[in-house]
Amino acid sequence: MYLQQRPAYPAISTAGLLGQVLGITGIGFIITAIAAYVFRGVSPAVGLGAMLIGLVLLFAMSGVRRQPQTALLMFYAFTFLEGIGLAPVIAQYVTRIGPEVVVDAAATTGLGMIVLGLVAYTFSFDFRRLASFAFVALIALLVVGLISIFVHFLQPGAYAWMTLGVFTLLTLVDFARIRAGGDGFSAVDLAISIYLDAINIFIALLQLLGMRRSDD
Repeated sequence: MYLQQRPAYPAISTAGLLGQVLGITGIGFIITAIAAYVFRGVSPAVGLGAMLIGLVLLFAMSGVRRQPQTALLMFYAFTFLEGIGLAPVIAQYVTRIGPEVVVDAAATTGLGMIVLGLVAYTFSFDFRRLASFAFVALIALLVVGLISIFVHFLQPGAYAWMTLGVFTLLTLVDFARIRAGGDGFSAVDLAISIYLDAINIFIALLQLLGMRRSDD
């Protein structure tokens, strides 16, 4: 999602790069989780404002890619804002269904990311070949979601499944880039992309699991 323009970073060892990406991403998730807990009482309007500021920060990060330390600090600030943005959503599910649905969505996301990483590293197929298709699918997903806000032609569950499919594919592409030694991207670039993949998968799973629990 984040990686479209390819800067000229040299390839490094796969193991070293994977360790860096997972370390940066892991800290980002911890920051998001802490922020979501601390700000669990904020209003949806505050959460939306934090998301919008985070989106601006995400675009700003594209301009500091050649300054790794600055990009890293901005990434952690972004994950903090994402936590505030997610706080009202998570609080709603906890109140309406219970904390178990959030725990299950987070655990399933973590397990799913591990499985997708293993798939990208185990199979000989280079998932980077699907990068253009994944990007087009992402744009289509955004357009359909925007139209659905006004027309309501798509059920929330169907859109959640579409989101899950698109970001699963994007995750495979991103892990394939790490396997290739970075594919011209830095560890921070790749961590941002993996983080966004996981967050969107988590939100989709939270919605799907929440709908299933509500029907029980």
